[in-house]
Amino acid sequence: MSLHTTAQNLVLLASEGAENHGGNHDSLNPYLTGGGALFVLLLMLWVTTRLNRDR
Repeated sequence: MSLHTTAQNLVLLASEGAENHGGNHDSLNPYLTGGGALFVLLLMLWVTTRLNRDR
């Protein structure tokens, strides 16, 4: 089995049922998700810099 045939089979398998299952959920807002992730990363950065002070 070649790489091209394998890739075609995987694409076909992934596309089956795509009519019924879109993958995007109505309750997922990308701006809210990205903003939440940014907030968590900035909070972790702030905590790390507070705990990593030279004494």
